[in-house]
Amino acid sequence: MLNTTRGKPSVRQFKVMALAVALCVSLGAAQAQESRGMNETPSNTGRNTASAGLTARQQAILPIAAFAAAGDIARLNTVLNEGLDAGLTISDAKEILVQLYAYAGFPRSLNALSEMMQVVQARKQRGLRDAEGNDPSAPVPKGDALLAAGTANQTKLSGAPVKGALFEFAPAIDEYLKTHLFGDIFERNTLDWQSRELATLGMLSSLAGVEPQLRAHMRISMNVGLSAAQLLKVTQVLTDRVGADNGLRAREALDRQMVAETDRR
Repeated sequence: MLNTTRGKPSVRQFKVMALAVALCVSLGAAQAQESRGMNETPSNTGRNTASAGLTARQQAILPIAAFAAAGDIARLNTVLNEGLDAGLTISDAKEILVQLYAYAGFPRSLNALSEMMQVVQARKQRGLRDAEGNDPSAPVPKGDALLAAGTANQTKLSGAPVKGALFEFAPAIDEYLKTHLFGDIFERNTLDWQSRELATLGMLSSLAGVEPQLRAHMRISMNVGLSAAQLLKVTQVLTDRVGADNGLRAREALDRQMVAETDRR
């Protein structure tokens, strides 16, 4: 029940309800667009204006990332095959599983890459010829240049410089975030930034207790051009293709982020 003053909803509540209605309308438009096959494919920059829906390729990223993060190798095998069928290149899928180390650790990343190697080999034996894809088109910077590049990427993704008491308390983690995650990984243009954020949302949806990070990446996803309607579609794909818990975590994070956006208006 809405909290009211003299029986009337507050201005904030009206804004939240209006956003919810707009989100549902946008999702309906996105689904209609998908059915007409009018989805756009993001550019390698990850900074394009997104279409209303998610392509089959974008949707395929989510369960791959989620099952890899959960360590569910049997189901990962299935969705890797589906992802390659949906248009992911071998390089795309490998890059998702390499990125996994930053969110779920090296053991899960190594196990997932091992499974993918077997999937690719089995598909070749069945006569399937998947596109290899591309390696990064430029070398990743090293040393001070890597730190500078990672800091710039983090600022672009977050919308502002990232700082605070936590990073003053543990400056090493600040450096690792900037160099390893936003430098070593995000400087690799094998995947565009929208695809990397979709992968991150899938990974975090499988990890209990990381709600603040999941919400932060909902905001970052918007910063790289994914719309609220597309992110709502993300929650549906996670529910339908991964599990109810994954979809619920993602939906709650999206709802909280939308409320925060409303409060800033």
